[in-house]
Amino acid sequence: MRISGINLPENKRLEIALTAVYGVGRPRAKEILTKLKLDHGMKTTELTPEQENAIRREIEQFKTEGDLKREAQQNIKRLKDIKAYRGIRHLRHLPVRGQRTKTNSRTVRGNVRRTMGSGRRKTEKT
Repeated sequence: MRISGINLPENKRLEIALTAVYGVGRPRAKEILTKLKLDHGMKTTELTPEQENAIRREIEQFKTEGDLKREAQQNIKRLKDIKAYRGIRHLRHLPVRGQRTKTNSRTVRGNVRRTMGSGRRKTEKT
């Protein structure tokens, strides 16, 4: 089953499979299935074409995939353009939400290790 250009996994419960679509999390998936009166535990292979179309219609009411990603990028670009504090943090590839940077900011900085012995390879003794 395809929704918003994403193939849903067939071996997972419907409640979990719907979360493969960007913008649909567990709460929204539960909300959609409850609204359509579908069993949360059924697999995507057990759905009838009418049920698939109903799910597709419900998900298309929300902003998902490309639209949602584009909106997030536009928000970040706006912060950079107006030189807001958060925008500057994005520009410098530093943590945006107030985390410390003396240690523990490797994820944002791209796992950079700048200490003396951390990046060195051990040479073999012959």
